[in-house]
Amino acid sequence: MKLVLLEDVSKLGLAGDVVIVKDGYGRNYLVPAGKALLASDKNLKLLEHQKQVAAKKAERELKTHRSLAQRIAKLDLVAKVQVGEEERMFGAVTSSNIAELMASAGVEIDRRWIHLDEPIKALGVYTVAVKLHSDVEAHVRVRVVKED
Repeated sequence: MKLVLLEDVSKLGLAGDVVIVKDGYGRNYLVPAGKALLASDKNLKLLEHQKQVAAKKAERELKTHRSLAQRIAKLDLVAKVQVGEEERMFGAVTSSNIAELMASAGVEIDRRWIHLDEPIKALGVYTVAVKLHSDVEAHVRVRVVKED
C-alpha cells in the first residue's frame, strides 16, 4: 500500500514522505489514526499545496520578525530601581521587567523570548538578547539606574 505521511512516524518516515507499507498496517493503523493518506494524485496535489502555503507563511513570519528585530535594536530601555547603601539594588531586573519596558516603548513581545543568563542585580548598562525566531535574534540595550 502506497501512502503519504501527514506526520512523522518513527522508523517509517517524515511528514510528506511517500512510503510503501503492508496493507494491514496502513488500513488499520496509519489511515484511521490520521497519520497518513492514500498516495492518490489528488492527495499528492493537496499535500504539495499545503507545503507551498506553509512555506509562504514561514516566509511572512520571518520577514515580520526581522522588521521587529530592527525596531528592537533601536530601543534604549531604562530600568529605574531602588537602591540601598553602597548602590546595592533591592531585587533584580528580570526578563518580565524587560518585557514590560519594551511594551511601554511600543514593542509587545513574549517574556520567554528574552534570554538572560541570570537576573540583573547591579547598576549599569547591559545588552540583552531577544530570540524572535530560530534565524532572528535582536539585542536591546538596558540601562539600570537608581530611582530618584
